[in-house]
Amino acid sequence: MATKAQKVSLFTYEGRDRNGKVQKGEISGSNPAHIKAELRRKGLVQIKKLVKKRASIQLFNPKVKSDDIALFTRQMATMMKAGVPLMRAFDIVAEGLQNKTMTDLVMQVKNSIAGGGTFGGALREHPKYFDDLYCALIESGEQAGALETMLDRVAIYKEKAESLRKKVKSALKYPITVLVIAFIVTIILLVKVVPTFAQMFKNFGADLPVPTQVVMNMSEWVQANGFLGGVIMVGFGVCFNQALQRSRKFKNGCQRLSVKLPVFGPILYQAAMARYARTLSTTFAAGVPLVNALDSAAGASGNIVYQTAILNVRHDVETGTELAVSMKSQNIFPPMLIQMVSIGEQSGALDDMLSKAATIYEEEVDTLVDGLTSMMEPMIMAFLGVVVGGLVVAMYLPIFQMGAVV
Repeated sequence: MATKAQKVSLFTYEGRDRNGKVQKGEISGSNPAHIKAELRRKGLVQIKKLVKKRASIQLFNPKVKSDDIALFTRQMATMMKAGVPLMRAFDIVAEGLQNKTMTDLVMQVKNSIAGGGTFGGALREHPKYFDDLYCALIESGEQAGALETMLDRVAIYKEKAESLRKKVKSALKYPITVLVIAFIVTIILLVKVVPTFAQMFKNFGADLPVPTQVVMNMSEWVQANGFLGGVIMVGFGVCFNQALQRSRKFKNGCQRLSVKLPVFGPILYQAAMARYARTLSTTFAAGVPLVNALDSAAGASGNIVYQTAILNVRHDVETGTELAVSMKSQNIFPPMLIQMVSIGEQSGALDDMLSKAATIYEEEVDTLVDGLTSMMEPMIMAFLGVVVGGLVVAMYLPIFQMGAVV
């Protein structure tokens, strides 16, 4: 069951600690009973006053991002390695979090465990933030009595995955951002600058050059239909986003198209291979059966094309086929990865070879993103020069022609 937004209120409290010293302060929570229990856990044995001060405005509560989950995992792994008891580790981590929504989530997990549940079971109550792979790894660590080791592995996995996601996102965001800026600048020129020149050209008494006339026609159209065009663009964006969320078929089609893009396709491919190898390495090293590990890798692939191929590999492995042989039959996995998997299977060090392969493909994504940035910078500058410079030159052409005549 996903975590629901609860109405959190701010309370002022006054009480005495075990030494009889009066303690005052403020604390947030969903209801007085939970707050009193939390204060008792902090050492207040006699609570005199608990007054509701104000309700928190949920509309502005920060969201829990994947960064927050990665940070929480790393901090919990560090606490456990240092020998801090699990319940105390939750308190320490929660106190240091800046995201209040994340703090509430951590305390909900802690309270579930305090009520007699397991760590993995408490995480499964919040599937919006902790996926099946995360929960399965934590449960595996609990059952094996090596929770601190498993938390460290999960932390590494989340950090690597988050780093990879950011690199791919930055590669896609950079050109889009520049194009949006170019579009805004063009609209400003057409709405604010071109009309000034158009007023001046009315008194020329001669035909304007074709580029100038085209720009002036564009300016008139934008001024007359700009609002409608903006509404259409926003509506298209909203519809596209809704289609991605609601239509599985449409989303799969977009994902299939994305891997064929000439510049971004290779980056998405290398990122998918890195995620596949890293997920398989982490789950297999944790003692998860290979078939189940392949299920997790398919879910983490991020693209229907690779997900389908991995599920096909899973089916083959389930029927007794070697992992490397099945991967080769899909015609989508790179030869180097297949060879490393084959060596890992023969040497009994599959998780280690997959980890090395993941590192290689993560570094390859770094190289591709850096190369893309270096390549796109001059192209984008040239594009901006042509767009903005073309508009300026078009508006000055009549003036240049008048100078030539004189």
